[in-house]
Amino acid sequence: MEKNEFMTIPQLARLLGLSRIAVYNKVKSGEIKAVRIGRTYAINTKDIADILGKTLTKKSKEEIDQAIKKTIDEYSGQNFDQKK
Repeated sequence: MEKNEFMTIPQLARLLGLSRIAVYNKVKSGEIKAVRIGRTYAINTKDIADILGKTLTKKSKEEIDQAIKKTIDEYSGQNFDQKK
């Protein structure tokens, strides 16, 4: 059986260097996944890497791919003079 470890909003706020309110707002907006246990929110420690930006979610990869494609489409075929 897998053991889940959780952090509270104040603990995550200290880790991220943010205020508790800022983390709470990110939880309420869905930017940070959390479960509500009574009156407290708990953030699974497995999600911390995503929060810190150390891993890419499928959605993040798709957004990056779209941005790259848009940039290539906008700038392909243009002649850029490089001054030496």
